Amino acid sequence: MTYVVTENCIACKYTDCVEVCPVDCFYEGENTLVIHPDECIDCGVCEPECPADAIRPDTEPDMEKWVEFNRKYSELWPVIITKKDPLPGAEERDGEEGKLEKYFSEAPGEGG
Repeated sequence: MTYVVTENCIACKYTDCVEVCPVDCFYEGENTLVIHPDECIDCGVCEPECPADAIRPDTEPDMEKWVEFNRKYSELWPVIITKKDPLPGAEERDGEEGKLEKYFSEAPGEGG
């Protein structure tokens, strides 16, 4: 099992999760985070830290696409280990449908 970041992180990018991760397996895009599925040790400490409920175990239904999404972008983006402010409008976009199509950017974040 591994944990992955799902669509609700997009355009919110809360980073509460990165500070509790013991193995630094979070990677930062311009407007979302991902978890490297091969680096995650399945400890689960990040899941309850996410205000947007965007971190899910890969054992839930239909998670295969998110595992691949997380793997792809974790290999392209910089690691993030320090909490940052969420994106402007994060509270309003929390739970919004269709965020992958509407807002997702492949651009890397700053990391750090």
